[in-house]
Amino acid sequence: MDLINILNIILVVLVFVIFALVLVYFAVVYRNKNSSKSEIKSSNKSSDYVSNVANGLPKEAITKFMEFDEIKDNMIIRKNRTQYVMILQCQGVNYDLMSEEEKMAVEQGFVQFLNTLRFPIQLYVQTRSLNLKDIIDGYKEKVKNLRTEVEQIQAKMREAKIQGNENLYEKLKYEEKRKENVLEYGADIAEYIGRMSLNKNVLQQKTYVIVSYYASENGSLSNYSKEEIDDLCFQELFTRSQSVMRSLAASEVTGKILNSEELAELLYIAYNRDDSELLQLSKALDAEYDSLYNTAKDVLQKKQEKLEEQINLEAVDLATESIIAADKKREKELANKEKKREKVKEKALQLIEEYKSQMDDDLYERTKKEINGEAKEEQEEQEEELQEEPPKKKRGRKKKTEEQNSEETKVS
Repeated sequence: MDLINILNIILVVLVFVIFALVLVYFAVVYRNKNSSKSEIKSSNKSSDYVSNVANGLPKEAITKFMEFDEIKDNMIIRKNRTQYVMILQCQGVNYDLMSEEEKMAVEQGFVQFLNTLRFPIQLYVQTRSLNLKDIIDGYKEKVKNLRTEVEQIQAKMREAKIQGNENLYEKLKYEEKRKENVLEYGADIAEYIGRMSLNKNVLQQKTYVIVSYYASENGSLSNYSKEEIDDLCFQELFTRSQSVMRSLAASEVTGKILNSEELAELLYIAYNRDDSELLQLSKALDAEYDSLYNTAKDVLQKKQEKLEEQINLEAVDLATESIIAADKKREKELANKEKKREKVKEKALQLIEEYKSQMDDDLYERTKKEINGEAKEEQEEQEEELQEEPPKKKRGRKKKTEEQNSEETKVS
């Protein structure tokens, strides 16, 4: 009996322990749910600071690590609109290939540039893989235009061949050959540059001059709005940048002010050196990933364009068929005229044969020649011979004919 009582007591104690553990489990789950809800609320309140904790460290927004506020009007705005930055991209010269006089001139120009500076600047060099996408797209567009021109020339050649215009056909054939040579050369260049762009080891260095301006240089700006401060700083920065470009021109170094898109690309590559080649900013902008929505052409406009294209194709086919049909009709009419003329000649010769007995031989022969067109041809040949003879012979002939006429009058 004592053993049974002890076992019952142990069983009751175990039941109470299990019940207590279940209560503790539900309490922990409830507390975790409440903590997650509070974290979500705090994240909605503040976008810069998130109270979510990972490995004991708070997570902060990426904007906290950026060293600029925004890019606006070809400027980088920093430190809560206290500093404005404009960047110049410089195109250098090949100093090693210059003569000694040219090197001295470049050095003297650079010394003058340094002596004329009245504000601080920074030099920045960025190395990146050569991006030939824009060049390849330009070549492909030119090749496409050349192919269209060749097709147009071939269409004109077919029309000239149908019309029987040999001179125009030969000219168009020469033009087609010339265009095809240029087309083949352009396609080869585009293919070569496309293969070269696959080589990631082709690098290029770009040099930049960074010009900065502080808003405090204008004095007290408490009475100005943000837009007015931006305009004032832009004018001062633009003036400084133009002064830097003019001074660099003395050492044969050209430069240009980067626009907002180029500034974004420069910063993107600076912050993402490893991924900048895989995820290029220009491709993202071309794909309009930064747009809220994309727009397409109106359905009616698409139908109208398709209808116009179909009309153009049918018009070309109709014109070609009409030219061929008109040419066949013309050949048929010419053949009918020739047959009619031959029949008239045969009938006239038969009539002459019937009345041959009533004519002398000379008149008979002359009449036959006149019917066959031989007399007209002989007359034309005589006229051509008279035109080809020099004027002296013509005058001699005129004198002889005049003398013969005077003698005939005397005899009469």
